[in-house]
Amino acid sequence: MTQISVIGCGRWGTFLGWYMANKTSVESVLLYGLDGSPTYEELKNERKNEYLNLSDNIFVTNDLDKTLQNDFIIISINCQGLRGLAKQLNGYNIEGKTFLLAMKGLEEPSAEILVDVFLSEMTQKVHVATLGGPGHVEDYMKNVPSAAVIDSYEPETQDRVIKLMSSNLIRFYYGTDIIGNQVGAALKNVIGIAAGILDGLNWYGLKGALMTRAPIEVGRLIAHKGGNPASVYGLAHLGDYEATLFSRNSHNRMYGELLAKGEAYNKSAEGVGTLKAVKAIADREGLEMPICQALYRVVFEGADIESTIRSLFDRPLKKEFDKAG
Repeated sequence: MTQISVIGCGRWGTFLGWYMANKTSVESVLLYGLDGSPTYEELKNERKNEYLNLSDNIFVTNDLDKTLQNDFIIISINCQGLRGLAKQLNGYNIEGKTFLLAMKGLEEPSAEILVDVFLSEMTQKVHVATLGGPGHVEDYMKNVPSAAVIDSYEPETQDRVIKLMSSNLIRFYYGTDIIGNQVGAALKNVIGIAAGILDGLNWYGLKGALMTRAPIEVGRLIAHKGGNPASVYGLAHLGDYEATLFSRNSHNRMYGELLAKGEAYNKSAEGVGTLKAVKAIADREGLEMPICQALYRVVFEGADIESTIRSLFDRPLKKEFDKAG
């Protein structure tokens, strides 16, 4: 395979294009962006963004038809726009092509995992894999190694994607629960917002409690959707906590910190949309998700931050490992 494509030229999509062009056997990358968008225009005109410089074997385009001529296509866009993109892709010949969904979230308000959103709109036979796990562009560009997990409903697709993407910089593991990994990857962004709020309140000492309680809550949603709740302890969720709950490079954590300080955050935080999806499914199906429900009140209903967050830790006393969670 000499050339692959990436749809989406934001921070993560551009890095994945750079990664494939510089760390794998791929010879060149076609990086697609929307004409007129600030990220696309910067890459087209400057051949760089604030994180990296494009290598000579990365080509920037706004031609979707050309982008879709390659057999392997990474999608890295805002997850709430995935269904619309999937519908658009049906207008092209994509039969038999392989897509890697490289964003993390649940669709709002359906609360569907992204792989199911994408496949539900496909009118042609395609192969789909998903990417989860820790890693920030800023760290990767300093050659800080990390690990990630690739999952798919098709073992052959999973194996093909892992072999194509593996390098000394990122070790890819074979996922065994695409539902659990998708839900876990999405919800770690929500928990990142909670961690940021604790930082903004200078209550960072409560992060340990957050880290022990959150996986139980997220595991509850994974089980409800038919996945294995133990998947919450893998790379897609708990394995991503350092990068999401502590790192200064985490958009979701920074969003929460500035929210607690009464300040606005001008970058994308995927956990915000996912929070709305989680609140919708929790209300609709009677799921107890106290962390997510409290965050929703803070983010969308203007609830007092200090009293709302404190209420999470003032819940009735129980044994640490109570089976009820």
